[in-house]
Amino acid sequence: MTALITGMGLFTPVGRGVEETFDALTTGRSGLTRPPDGHPVRASLDVAGLLPDIDPRSVVSGPESRVLDRIVVLALLAAADALADAGIEVGRDVDPGRIGVIVGGVGGMATLETQVLARAARGRAAVSPYLLTGILPNMPAARIAIAHGIRGYSSSVGTACASGAQAVADAVRLIRAGEADVVVCGASEAPLFPTFADTFGNARALARAGDDPSRASRPFDTSRSGFVLSEGAALLVLESAEHAAARGATAYAEVAGYGATTDAYHPTAPRPDGAGAAACIRGALRSSGVPAAAVGYVNAHGTGTKLGDIAETTALADVFGDGGVPVSSTKALTGHLLGASGVLEAAVTALALGRGLLPPTYHLDDPDPACPADHIRGAPRKADPEYALTNSFGFGGQNVSLLLARAAEPRR
Repeated sequence: MTALITGMGLFTPVGRGVEETFDALTTGRSGLTRPPDGHPVRASLDVAGLLPDIDPRSVVSGPESRVLDRIVVLALLAAADALADAGIEVGRDVDPGRIGVIVGGVGGMATLETQVLARAARGRAAVSPYLLTGILPNMPAARIAIAHGIRGYSSSVGTACASGAQAVADAVRLIRAGEADVVVCGASEAPLFPTFADTFGNARALARAGDDPSRASRPFDTSRSGFVLSEGAALLVLESAEHAAARGATAYAEVAGYGATTDAYHPTAPRPDGAGAAACIRGALRSSGVPAAAVGYVNAHGTGTKLGDIAETTALADVFGDGGVPVSSTKALTGHLLGASGVLEAAVTALALGRGLLPPTYHLDDPDPACPADHIRGAPRKADPEYALTNSFGFGGQNVSLLLARAAEPRR
């Protein structure tokens, strides 16, 4: 069965929702800034991708709201937006047993840190009885199911920075197998707390803010110094073409295929030759029956790390040839939302296909000769490709590529 994207819920450093997000990524409005005084990571990070403060009581009532991790809050907001955008009410538009939910992410690490510190300071009595529901990685999916009465397949995905893209791939598999008509899928991440920020900082993986934090993320540029840590959530509604047609729904794009491989090389570093990534991309092409020559755009993983950018462009050259396909990384403006990046970038790729406008890699002033590609730079590129690819690569050598096809009458 064909899997269509019929709804999007985006809560990102550059905006909330489809219009704010895509407008920022095509006009160059950065979501990266210095954490303000009083922010938990002010002493750990000099640049980050931040979201507004959200009162958990606006999402969940009762005593649990006091320890509701931010990943759950963001996931609930993004899921509600995605279902509303798709025009789906569970029980009215889809059988509760025929809709699933798959949400990836690291889990509620901020809750864990807060509770460990509370116990160290005040003893056993300070530990909340709601600790587990704050930290378990399945809680975003479970809370979404509870909020919307979803009684079909439910799962969490923990493949590091490939989690959101993996959730989409798993949703496609469910729909193709006929096990679900609709799946809410994606990821939520809230990594902006001291211990998590410090581990990346001590690993020297983070970009330096310099004089202008908004330009700190510089994928593929010779001056790139790492990635910018960001928070956010992105949830998509995937729906079988038959189910969408029956209710008269329109689609942003089709998820035509996916690939998933493992480098089996190193816990954090990618294979320098990009072989695992290239195999993943070929898997996405093979699963869709689409030749490499038909792909007209790649939204790259493109984090801005020295090794990662080189490995990815090496893989792209292996599959598409040198400079064989237009490439950009929207992380230049959003920063790296870890597991949520891949699904956010799948949404952006779908919008690029539907609107015939490919977002550029901003701040790419001096492309690294070690990253040869047809880089989209400076301004969006008007184009009308039928197919586009988006890549996500995570620690542990986790690789996921999603191949999207333009809808016959794309929703814009």
